[in-house]
Amino acid sequence: MAGTNPSTSSTDRIEEAEPAPVDGPAAGSVEVLTFGCRLNAYESEVMRQHALAAGLSNLVIVNSCAVTAEAERQVRQTIRRAHRENPGASIVVTGCAAQLASEKFAAMPEVTRVLGNAEKMAAESWLPDPERPRVVVADIQQVRETAGHLLPGFESRTRAFLQVQNGCDHRCTFCIIPFARGPARSVPVAEVAAQVRELVRSGVGEVVFSGVDLTSYGQDLNAEVTLGGLVRRVLREVPELRRLRISSIDPCEIDEDLWLAVAEEDRLMPHFHLSLQSGDDMILKRMKRRHTRAESVAVASRLRDLRPGAALGADLIAGFPTETDQMFQNSLALVEDCGLVHLHVFPYSERPGTPAARMPSLPKALRKQRAAALREAGEIALVEHLASRIGSIEEVHIESDGRGLAPDFSRITFDPAADRPAAGSFAPARFLAVEGSSIRAELV
Repeated sequence: MAGTNPSTSSTDRIEEAEPAPVDGPAAGSVEVLTFGCRLNAYESEVMRQHALAAGLSNLVIVNSCAVTAEAERQVRQTIRRAHRENPGASIVVTGCAAQLASEKFAAMPEVTRVLGNAEKMAAESWLPDPERPRVVVADIQQVRETAGHLLPGFESRTRAFLQVQNGCDHRCTFCIIPFARGPARSVPVAEVAAQVRELVRSGVGEVVFSGVDLTSYGQDLNAEVTLGGLVRRVLREVPELRRLRISSIDPCEIDEDLWLAVAEEDRLMPHFHLSLQSGDDMILKRMKRRHTRAESVAVASRLRDLRPGAALGADLIAGFPTETDQMFQNSLALVEDCGLVHLHVFPYSERPGTPAARMPSLPKALRKQRAAALREAGEIALVEHLASRIGSIEEVHIESDGRGLAPDFSRITFDPAADRPAAGSFAPARFLAVEGSSIRAELV
């Protein structure tokens, strides 16, 4: 999940850098306050649609994150503020924090209902029913299926995030999320393909496959299918899909079909985010990760060889318990050794209930200092990458704010006075200059 501690293998857990609420756009009289990861943001949209379809009004949904104790504190703070600002609204709390500590949220007088992670996705949970229990949180470890939830129009019809996997079977020592999300489970391939097809019909030009442990996709299905197999089948069966992205890959779980897709599928975008967490073998072992530093470098090298010009990103934790100066330097050097240009960096933060919280910790000031150094290295690498693109012409996906997104995930800006294509369209653009963390371009 997103937040101060990234989780085992999916960028979806940490793609939003801080566990702070993001106000969803008002739709009718249902407001959703989302904490944490990209997957939570996707699920918030599902809940919003369920609530509106049920005719609910004057409702605030708080979709919580549990990645750190601080994340839970901010959720409680937001609930109290939402009640002060709209004392007549019903407040439903759900998400990972609600799954793990339902009794704490049920004890808050501001809270109307508490829903677990499985229950929040069911349309019937949102139907008006005065007899329904105030707290509905089942044992998430008993959940064995994940249904797809179609969201046409998500992100203003330009991009759509499609949940194809949920849950995690790994037990990284810093992560509580497997206990909040349950076991790894996948949406069947045929259902994913059908939903992508429907999204394209609704005008979506780019789809992003999302999950908690995305590269474990298919391991729970009876059919022999992998994430790479899913990617290749969807691209084959939905030829009208312009772009497909995958949100994150665990370096130890990349299947051969995915390597083939990287090499052969031009519509699979050349932006790959790796769940690395550290560049030191001892820290990786203490995190209970399943890859080594050498394997991280080898995977990054192979990705660049198969897709020249690809942009690589990574999750990195700074200041993990017992991390020495040399161990940190090994992580810092990973930026150059792997050719990383998009970093998600987090100072380690204890999560009660995890093994890492019992390990000898570093001073918080040192954790923040190391995180700042990693971010600085990432910013320098990103600028160098963007500068290497100047003068080239590429197809840009125009977003709702008039900005654009290049295939390698470079952010593109245009002259505000210039005419721009409609949101969701694709247009060739010449890259002119680096401006901050984006490229200024002109249409050609």
